[in-house]
Amino acid sequence: MTPSSKVDLVGVGLNATDTLILLEDYPARGSKVEYGAATILPGGQVATTVVACQTWGLRTRYVGKLGDDDAARLHREAFARVGVEAQVITVAGSMSPQSLILVDGGGERTVLCRRDERLVLQPEDLDREWVVNARALHVDGHDTAAARLAASWARAAGVPVIGDLDELYPGVEELIENIDYLIVSRDFPCRLMEEDNLESALRRMQLRYGCKLTAATLGTDGVLAWDGSQFHHSAAYRVPVVDTTGAGDIFHAGFIYALLQGWSLQRQLDFSCAAAAMNCMAAGARGGIQSIESIAELIATASRYQAACQLPVLG
Repeated sequence: MTPSSKVDLVGVGLNATDTLILLEDYPARGSKVEYGAATILPGGQVATTVVACQTWGLRTRYVGKLGDDDAARLHREAFARVGVEAQVITVAGSMSPQSLILVDGGGERTVLCRRDERLVLQPEDLDREWVVNARALHVDGHDTAAARLAASWARAAGVPVIGDLDELYPGVEELIENIDYLIVSRDFPCRLMEEDNLESALRRMQLRYGCKLTAATLGTDGVLAWDGSQFHHSAAYRVPVVDTTGAGDIFHAGFIYALLQGWSLQRQLDFSCAAAAMNCMAAGARGGIQSIESIAELIATASRYQAACQLPVLG
């Protein structure tokens, strides 16, 4: 594909090389803990979402920055293996983004990140054709200025924008103004809106920024979404959890895939929850990406968690 080729999804944002360390228990402060092995795997929010969508048959493009080290080669090989068009800017003499991920016996992960400031994606690194020749744009907001420009191009071209945000980066509100489907971490809405109640925060986010949908992923409580007129809740699926790394990234991939299929919102949320659950059954951010058929089977057969709290279902 050429840079101007039409794709289903373009992702602009983070990649990372994950060093995954599986432990029986999370270490106590000041302790000394032995571990069996450390596995090096490709990851990163947007990069993982794009790879999952490509695996499910969508045509995808990834835009980001890497160093000129072995980690960069690992990423390039991973993109090429599944067929992602990688528009990657190489920064000579720089170390590609790194994450150390500790996973306890219950599958919960703790992430330590390191990123060279020279790898911040800048607005001038982008080509408008990469963005407007897509059916959807996905951003994580870390490199906020570049994400904001890409989202503004997409909005002007009528390309829907999906956002995966978990931090209040400087300038993030200007980015949100150009996001159509804002799906964030559990505590993001309340921090952004300075609001204690999640439901109120989701409503206010949608009203203030004009998003088509505001939603928060809630772990074993599933996902809660507000479409401007009513709440939609999808419960999480019960699966044997090995590693929760990448669950949110695969949730977003599931949402984007389902959105581009034209499915109903409830089906989109159910599919996203099931795709994320299956990814948790294997180690690594991309270790449990399963086929569309396997995800559909899980939806049809698996039990779900009961929400720990009463969640609204009507606006």
